[in-house]
Amino acid sequence: MNAPRPALARRHAFAVIDRLRLSRRRTKLAALTTFVAAFVSLASLTGSWSLADLRAYDYLSIIGRPALPQDGPVIVAIDEPSMAEIGSQWPWPRALHGRLIEALRKAGAKAIAFDVIFAEPAAAPENDEALAKALGPDVVLAGDQTVIQTPQAEQFVRTEPLPLFTDKGAKVGIASVNLSGDGTLRQIPPYPDGFALTLATVAGADPEPPPRRALIQTFGPARTYPTVSYYQALDPENFLPDGTFRDRVVIVGLSLQNAPSIADGGADAFATSDTVFSRGLVAGAEIQASIYDNLVHRLFISQARGAVIIPAIILAALAAALTVRKSTNWRTLGYGALTLTLILLASYGLMRVGHVFVSPLGPGLAFLGVAIGQAGLDYAEERRRRREITLAFSQYLSPALVERLAQDPSQLKLGGERRTLTILFCDVRGFTTISEDMKDDPEGLTTLINRLLTPLSEAVLNKGGTIDKYIGDCLMAFWNAPLDDPDHAVHAVAAARDMLAALKRLNAELEAEVRAAGRPPKTLRIGIGINTGECVVGNMGSARRFDYSALGDAVNLASRLEGASKDYGVPLLLGERTAVLAAPKFPIAELDRITVKGRNAVSPVFTVAEGASDAALQRHHAYVARKYKGEITLDDGLLDALKEELPSLERYYERERQRLSG
Repeated sequence: MNAPRPALARRHAFAVIDRLRLSRRRTKLAALTTFVAAFVSLASLTGSWSLADLRAYDYLSIIGRPALPQDGPVIVAIDEPSMAEIGSQWPWPRALHGRLIEALRKAGAKAIAFDVIFAEPAAAPENDEALAKALGPDVVLAGDQTVIQTPQAEQFVRTEPLPLFTDKGAKVGIASVNLSGDGTLRQIPPYPDGFALTLATVAGADPEPPPRRALIQTFGPARTYPTVSYYQALDPENFLPDGTFRDRVVIVGLSLQNAPSIADGGADAFATSDTVFSRGLVAGAEIQASIYDNLVHRLFISQARGAVIIPAIILAALAAALTVRKSTNWRTLGYGALTLTLILLASYGLMRVGHVFVSPLGPGLAFLGVAIGQAGLDYAEERRRRREITLAFSQYLSPALVERLAQDPSQLKLGGERRTLTILFCDVRGFTTISEDMKDDPEGLTTLINRLLTPLSEAVLNKGGTIDKYIGDCLMAFWNAPLDDPDHAVHAVAAARDMLAALKRLNAELEAEVRAAGRPPKTLRIGIGINTGECVVGNMGSARRFDYSALGDAVNLASRLEGASKDYGVPLLLGERTAVLAAPKFPIAELDRITVKGRNAVSPVFTVAEGASDAALQRHHAYVARKYKGEITLDDGLLDALKEELPSLERYYERERQRLSG
């Protein structure tokens, strides 16, 4: 069966609204993604950000790092035991270094490097001559290059060993290192004649110069490299295993037996990527050994430039936008955690397989920025929608129901839906007369109506009803929308009874007030009609102004019952379906079968017989059955008996007597 045209129109209208809302959300998401990608991309080019990237490298580079190469350098440490054994503090006579070179050559070392600068002549020239005699093309001596910055210019100062030493064929390698902004040594020095690069060339490795800003792959904390004391290397036959130096590269330099800590500092010792965990500094000689192996075995890590990082940031931002394109919820956390894990794995995989470090910080922050930013926007939108729902329904629903709607807006189906509702109409009897009597006191009339409608509305809201509208002195309400209420008929009847009780209290207050003022008392009366049936409920009105309301034949019948209640002398009249649903909770009495205006069908009408016993209700039902058969006469004593037993229906029985007499 095809849907009715109004239903199709409503569906189309709200489909358009949903598309507009989704379009606005996508526009905001696109703007957020663009902003985050641009902001993180620009921030990634700053120096402070670079330090954060390098710290990320520290953590990743020590995970699953390669093992120490088996043919790497051996460190000859100028350490505390050697000072004690030699019996002299550093610096030692240079003739001793000549003896060390001879001993290392004899032990089979293929290249020897001194991480010591011999730039000044010794106090005893014979010591320089002894060292020079031992030097040759298999020896590398350290040089230094320093940049002195002044307000006027930058001056490069290069310090090299004495010509006496280089004339003997010894090579010079610049041992200077460049520290990052946080004081950590991570980068391979960029010098074309660097100490480790020159040593590798002397050892016959023919290494390629590293790219600019290449990062050192460390192999462990201090003393990871095989290290022997200086005094042992002077006499390896007696102090060291055979073959310790055979075909090995040897680096001589300061290397304290106990690695100094960051707090203590130390001579020729530096923080490296391992310092993050070990907290210890690494000797310069061991760092040069690490650089040597990085160059010889091509283990160094190249740093990705902006041409790679910025596209990675943009891709991460787009991935976040794809993740939150529809909504943000608890699943978003799972997707976000998975994506961040993939970013970390990708960064780690590139570093280990491709030897390129692409920091995960930029892409990770871009992803989080978009995801968290959109989650914040969604939260703000949800809060706004909750406020709208609260404002829209706080005047018509009880606070508890408004809170339920605010917590779960999905329970609110806007645009019209077919539901079974119980509808209540309440009207003030004789309001025209009251208005006429108070025509000179409009403020007083308004106050009176507000004093009446306030307790009546509270009665509806306290029973979970929805106030549809106020029409002058008339109130319309319904149950079972927008939230489900399985006992909607019972709650509507209970609200009607509370309304009548509230009216009784108000009349008592008004009577006391007018007697105190010396005016004749006025008694307010209301009529209530309640009916249950199928309705269409939703937002009704125009595109610019609408109300949450109900339409349908059941609504019309409820209105007619309210008007007919006056004719039957009762303040409350119920439709048949309402009476059936409420009968288990209230003493329901059928009154008549009527045909209301606008309907051809005959409708039974009922009321609540307050205080009626089961026996009295049975006799009333018997009376109604005889009435339908035409068996009741004016002389029948049943009317008087029922009038005594059911005082709440006294006026109804009087009407029945008048009907029989007329």
